[in-house]
Amino acid sequence: MNSIIQVQGIHHITLNGANREISINFWQNILGMKFIFEQPNLDNLRINHLYFDSGDGTTITVFTDEKINQKKSKLKNLCGSVHHIAFSVSQSTIRIAEENLKSNGFPNTGIKDRGFMDSLYFREPLGLLIELSCYKFKPPFGHSYSDVLQKAHSLRIKRGGLNIQDQDVSLAIRELKNK
Repeated sequence: MNSIIQVQGIHHITLNGANREISINFWQNILGMKFIFEQPNLDNLRINHLYFDSGDGTTITVFTDEKINQKKSKLKNLCGSVHHIAFSVSQSTIRIAEENLKSNGFPNTGIKDRGFMDSLYFREPLGLLIELSCYKFKPPFGHSYSDVLQKAHSLRIKRGGLNIQDQDVSLAIRELKNK
């Protein structure tokens, strides 16, 4: 008997939000995730459950409670807690996100080069750290981002690098294409 449970991706992520208006304004009007529907939280009917399309067929859902006061604060990074959530965006979107976020009242880090991807960090209305990220490459036909990253990691280790860099990704893509 095989004891491994084979997951096939993230189905949804559910966050504790503030009220309905703040949640819809942020997830739909700032991040552009279409508000799909709402219904009561079936485990606690006094809490509302909002569903947003995250753009790739998965959803972000938010529990809201009109009695909760919004308190934006940096959340503590405790063992077992969520550090941040990263959303995939295009190179074009990340290039304009810094100014768009600022003009909507969301200070951010600006774009950070992570070697194989670019990242931009900011906090949502209740303090959860959000990352917008985009790969700086496209995998060769028949391969996934994970395939490229796994190969690039082994090349990085071989060259003794601190992190995956453009040269590792480029060589990994070439090697995967030639398999």
